[in-house]
Amino acid sequence: MKKNLLWVLLLLAGALHPAAAQLLQPKPAFTRADTLRGSLTTPLRTCYDLNYYHLDVKLDPAQRFISGSNLFRFTATQDFTRLQFDLFANLKVEKVLYKGKDVPFTREANAVFVTFPKAIAKGSRDEFTVFYSGNPTVAKKAPWDGGMVFTQDAAGKPWVATACQGTGASIWWPTKDQQADEVDSMLISISVPTGLKDVSNGRLRKTTKLKDGYTRFDWAVRNPINNYDVALNVGDYQHFSDSYQGEKGLLTLDYWVLPENVAKAKTQFAANVKPMLKSMEHWFGPYPWYQDGYKLVDAPHLGMEHQSAVAYGNKYQNGYLGRDRSNTGWGAKWDFIIIHESGHEWFGNNITTKDIADMWVHEGFTCYSEALFVETQFGKTAGQEYIHGQRRNIQNDGPIIGPYGVNQEGSGDMYDKGSNLLNMLRTILNNDEKWRQMLRGLSSAFYHQTVTGQQVIDYINRESGRDFTKIFDQYLRHASLPILEIRFEDGKTLARWVSEVDKFDMPVRVRLKGGEYRFITPTTRFAPIAELAGATKETLDVDTFNFYIGVLVD
Repeated sequence: MKKNLLWVLLLLAGALHPAAAQLLQPKPAFTRADTLRGSLTTPLRTCYDLNYYHLDVKLDPAQRFISGSNLFRFTATQDFTRLQFDLFANLKVEKVLYKGKDVPFTREANAVFVTFPKAIAKGSRDEFTVFYSGNPTVAKKAPWDGGMVFTQDAAGKPWVATACQGTGASIWWPTKDQQADEVDSMLISISVPTGLKDVSNGRLRKTTKLKDGYTRFDWAVRNPINNYDVALNVGDYQHFSDSYQGEKGLLTLDYWVLPENVAKAKTQFAANVKPMLKSMEHWFGPYPWYQDGYKLVDAPHLGMEHQSAVAYGNKYQNGYLGRDRSNTGWGAKWDFIIIHESGHEWFGNNITTKDIADMWVHEGFTCYSEALFVETQFGKTAGQEYIHGQRRNIQNDGPIIGPYGVNQEGSGDMYDKGSNLLNMLRTILNNDEKWRQMLRGLSSAFYHQTVTGQQVIDYINRESGRDFTKIFDQYLRHASLPILEIRFEDGKTLARWVSEVDKFDMPVRVRLKGGEYRFITPTTRFAPIAELAGATKETLDVDTFNFYIGVLVD
């Protein structure tokens, strides 16, 4: 007994090692600025519900300078005289205009507080405009750090793009910089030196030549959009188009690429985009933005899921910059950035989490969408192999759910561990069509909404008819894996889970080698497993291909 316990403790120590190391390190010291940026519940933010933005800015690529305004149109959710919007401190607020007059404002870190001359009544619709200018933060390694990218194309012409997920959209434009309140629609007006083009979200409504050597491009977004998705892409873009007959009718496909990439783009996009849309619509339901169309835009960084204007920088090759992240061979047969970033149109853009602490909803489901694409193209076994191969990227270095209210995401394991978690739920459900309808139901139930991670968990529990809460808790809230401990004693086969979750009881598939898999449901206490009567160490087989777990057999 003591020997067995020692083995369990040693194995747990190995599984917990990264997390234990984390616990020994000082916890992150969150600041007042983190709370101002990340808090969702302060009255200065919740007092107004966004209805519409008009972002109107002028870009000077040579000086790396931006200037302009953003109109905030909103509905008051309570009586108030003061509110907060956000803009990074290196950008200057020139003035805030309300009913044609300047109104006072103050700054604290990257938050700006506006005081109105009299109370704005609950239920009323109102608006104000922020005028600003400055040199925005330049990203050093986009898209992994936030900011603007300034570079040149092959002909030496300016090529500029934004990428700001995580850091925040207020790194380049004034906004209520949180995901919980998405604006209902938006007009994006970007003025650039004549000879260049801007490509932003939605549909191009108008192009206007200005008198100062600039041209303004007006892009209308007719659907809700989160802040970090709002994009500016400026370059000597060439345009070609196509269409796709999807579940909700004819979807326009627009491609904006640099001149040197046109031929490569036509080949690569044709090979990937329509198969991607077929797979995503099959598994997740209709593309969420038929009104705004689908676009791929050449980007001077790897890529980003900018809604209806997906940034593409995978250099027109299959895999992830030419390599297969799963190391199975399946990931080398398609363009990772087209598939993954487009998958975010459903999870991340259609369904957006209120707090980035729950970003596993975005990345777990989208990483899983890669495997579903493989399954659609090459069969279920191929898709399962791809998911198993994703495990090579998992670190088990911390909880996948981050701390709430401070703009902090959890472990990067939200991608591949999140994908493996979803595959385990599918395996336990053991009904592929029901699983597909649940995935499609998520897109429908939370269509164009912001959600909490708990809402997604509650939906899966309700629609599956099973309570997966303990499984979600183990894989999202703890770094370690649950360990299935099996013991042979007095002619019996005993099993239990070793888990950080109280009364953990995940079903798992086992068999005698050569036989059929059968489900067992161990608890955290040893109990005989009738399905494994007569098993030995040599004949016992636990389905670790579909279940990402530790196994200890004694």
